[in-house]
Amino acid sequence: MNITARQAESSYTPFAEFQTWPVDSTDDLPSIPVLPETLLLLDLQVQERSIDLREVSELILSDLGATLQVMRLAGREHACTEFRPTRIEDCIADLGIDACLEAISAQSVTRNSGQSAIIETWSHSREIADHSKQIAEDSQEVDPREAYLVGLLHAIGLLPAVLGWAASKRGVSDFALAGFKLAKKWSLAPFIVKFLGEMNEDHYVTALPAIVREAHQRAVRSKIHCPLEQSMGPRLYKTF
Repeated sequence: MNITARQAESSYTPFAEFQTWPVDSTDDLPSIPVLPETLLLLDLQVQERSIDLREVSELILSDLGATLQVMRLAGREHACTEFRPTRIEDCIADLGIDACLEAISAQSVTRNSGQSAIIETWSHSREIADHSKQIAEDSQEVDPREAYLVGLLHAIGLLPAVLGWAASKRGVSDFALAGFKLAKKWSLAPFIVKFLGEMNEDHYVTALPAIVREAHQRAVRSKIHCPLEQSMGPRLYKTF
């Protein structure tokens, strides 16, 4: 199976002012782009005689766009059912590898100056995910797989600005709230929705928000407008 993808288009710069944008249940939001190296490695995997589910899952989880495309597909399939797979492996097993790869290959990122914001956001999300997983493994209080996913998805409220989705007066300018709205719209796993909801609160019920904040303390300062970096002050965030 050959994977082909449309190129993502974005004129957004990582230092630009954010626009408000709509999160409406009737919106058919565009596909999330996937890094070209992810598509290439997945293409090599599916050409093998047998597909290694673990390796395919790890490849998908290394890419914010690929992960969201699979989880969005699972959300659409199970929006009205009690069963909802929460792990990428379960999503692939439930939906089928062909359906998942079709969703993943819908759009790709090109490595040029116009795509720098996308690449920076993907890189930051992966780094926070890796740190979050390590913190969870050390604490043994939270499932490291869940910690990785919330770390990877913690800044999805930035996607409309990063990807150049249309602005609207109906939108929201609080990007933590925007992430929560997107998670609900896409019917993401309940623990992800709960995490993004807690990011809007003054106190946390679960340990995941604290883990992701600690991950930011361990991470290299990014060039994107990550809300968590901004809330931590000048030690981690520089105003450009």
